[in-house]
Amino acid sequence: MIRHLRASVAIVALVTAGNARSQAAAPVARRAASPSSAARVANVRYALTFDATTAKARQLNVAMTFDVTGDGPVSLSLPVWTPGSYEVGDFAKFVVGFDATADGRAIPWNKTSYDTWRLRPNGANTVTVSFRYIADTLDNAMAWSRPDFLLVNGTNIFLRPDGVGADFAATVTVKTEPTWRVVTGLTPVGANSWSESSYHDLVDRPLFIGVFDVDSAQIEGKWTRLATYPAGRLAGQKRDQLWSELKRMIPPESRVFGETPWDTYSVMAIFQDGFGGGSALEHANSHVGIYTPQFMGTEILASITAHEIFHAFNVKRLRPADLVPYRYDRPQPTPWLWVSEGITDYYADLALLRGGIVDSLEFLNLTLAKIDEVSQAPPVALSDASLSTWIHPRDGTATIYYPKGSLAGLLLDIIIRDASDNASGLDDVFRTLWRSTYKQGRGFTGNDWWKAVSAAARGKTFDDFAARYIDGREPYPYGAVLQLAGLRLRADTLREARLGIQTAPSPNGTRVVAVAPGSAGEAAGLLADDVILTIDGQSATGDEPFAAFRKRYTGREGATFPMTISRGTDTKQLTGTVRLVPRVEQAIEPIASPSPKQRRIFSGIVGGTVSR
Repeated sequence: MIRHLRASVAIVALVTAGNARSQAAAPVARRAASPSSAARVANVRYALTFDATTAKARQLNVAMTFDVTGDGPVSLSLPVWTPGSYEVGDFAKFVVGFDATADGRAIPWNKTSYDTWRLRPNGANTVTVSFRYIADTLDNAMAWSRPDFLLVNGTNIFLRPDGVGADFAATVTVKTEPTWRVVTGLTPVGANSWSESSYHDLVDRPLFIGVFDVDSAQIEGKWTRLATYPAGRLAGQKRDQLWSELKRMIPPESRVFGETPWDTYSVMAIFQDGFGGGSALEHANSHVGIYTPQFMGTEILASITAHEIFHAFNVKRLRPADLVPYRYDRPQPTPWLWVSEGITDYYADLALLRGGIVDSLEFLNLTLAKIDEVSQAPPVALSDASLSTWIHPRDGTATIYYPKGSLAGLLLDIIIRDASDNASGLDDVFRTLWRSTYKQGRGFTGNDWWKAVSAAARGKTFDDFAARYIDGREPYPYGAVLQLAGLRLRADTLREARLGIQTAPSPNGTRVVAVAPGSAGEAAGLLADDVILTIDGQSATGDEPFAAFRKRYTGREGATFPMTISRGTDTKQLTGTVRLVPRVEQAIEPIASPSPKQRRIFSGIVGGTVSR
C-alpha cells in the first residue's frame, strides 16, 4: 500500500496520516463452540444488492446462505483488517440489521465477540444470514458509496465460518441497476456471478459497482482494465497518458520475475474532489486508488500505479513468512515491510525509469527526495519501523520504511552489482526468492532473504550491513556506495526558517501530525492534530505557503509571525518566533570520469540488465 501523498509536490513524498480507527487493539477472545461440537458448513453463497434505493441510504445489502450438517452452533466472523492496509479496520461496526433464518424461520443468534456471530440452526438444512453494511468511508480498505457508485472490499462483508479454514469454495452474485456496471477481480461464472475456491482469493477482489468508465487493453499478453470513477473524470489526453504509462511500466516489472502472474489485472481508481492527496491498496490482480483530481496526468499517479502493480508480485505472492498465510482475526506484524513496501517503492521508480516514463535525472531526483525525507525523520531501524506501523507511532516514523526501505534497495542493488562485476543485481534476488519460496508455497524468512542477496553478490556477506542499517540506526553510507555506480552525493548546508512539524493534508489547511521538541512550532504552542489555517496571513493549504514562509524569514532569526489554527471546535491565534534550522541541500550527480565498471553498474540499474 502507498498512502496519503501531498498533491502539491512535484515528486512523490509520503507523509503520515493519523486515523482514529487505526488503533490496533488486541482481538477479543471468542467464545465460539469447539469444532467437534459445531455444525459443518458447505455450499457457501453470497448475494450483494446495491441499487439506486440502497445507494440513497449509503448502504449495501448482504446475504450469506450455506448448507448445514449437524445439530451444533455455527459461528461466523468478519476480518478485522485488510491485507496491505496494516491497521485494524473494525469492519463489524458498519454492520446493521443483522438477521438469521433457517429453512424459512428465524433462528437464535448472539455475538461471542465484536466481530463474531454464533447461530443455532437447530437441525436445519439451509441457513441464511443478512445485514446492511454502511458504505460511507472513503478509504481503500473500506466501503464507500455515492448515489451511483460503490467501492467495497471482500474483507468488509464476506463472513467466514469459524473452524472451516480458508480453502472453501463460494459464489458471489450482485444485484444492481440494469445499466450499472460491475468490475472485480473475482472469477466470473455467469451474468453478475463469480466464484472462488479460497477465502483468501474471495476477500482479495474488491468490487466497483455503479456508473463509471472502463476500458481494456492487452499488456504482456494479458488483459488490463482501467476502471475510473466518476464517469468522465479521467478522460481524453490524461486517460490516454495513463494507458501509455501502464503499457510501459508493466513489462519491466514482469521481467524482474520472469512472468506476468495474473490472467487479468484491474486498475480501479477514484478521483474525488476534496481528497487530500492520494492512496492506493494492492490486491493479487487489481488495486484500488483514491486520488485528488490534481494527480491526473502527473508522475505521482504513474508512480503510485507502478508501486501497486509491483505489489502483485512482491507481497501479494512473494511475501514474508510472517504473512503466510494471512490471518484475518488479529494484527499480523512483520519486520519485513521495508522489503514488501520499501523496496517495492524502489521498483516503482525503476519501472518508470526502465519504461521511459522518467529519465535518469528524474530517477536521481526521486532518490534524492527520499534521502531528504529520511534525513528529517528520527533515526529508526527499518525492522522496528516495519513492526511499529500497526500502531501509527506519532514520532514521525510511522511510514518511514517506505523511503528508507527504497533507499536500502538501491544500496543493495549497487553493492550486489559491484561485487558481481554487474553479473547480477537485486532483480536476481527477487527471481531467486520467487522460485524458491513463493513457487514452493511458502513465505520467505530472513535467512532466505540474506542468502539470496549473498548469492547474487558472489558470496559477499551482508551481516554487517543488516546489523548497521536494517536492524540498526546508523546513517546510510551514501557516499561510498553511490560512488560504486559512478555517482556522488553533493551536500551544502543552509540555515532556514523551519517550524519543526510533520504535517498531512487537510481540506481547510494543514494538519499537524507531530511537533519536534524544542522547535519553533512547539514554542508557538502547536499540538498534534491542530489544523493550521493560515501562516503569516496566507492560507495554509498545500506546500506553497510554507515555502513562502521559509523564503521570507530565512536570515531573520527571532522575528515573529502569526498563525491561525483550529483545535477541536475552537479557532485560535498563535504567535511564532522564527528559528533558523540547519538544512543540508543535496544533489546526486554523476562523477566526472566514471570507470567502465561504474558505467556498467549504473547502466545495469537503468536498463535492468547484467553483464553476463
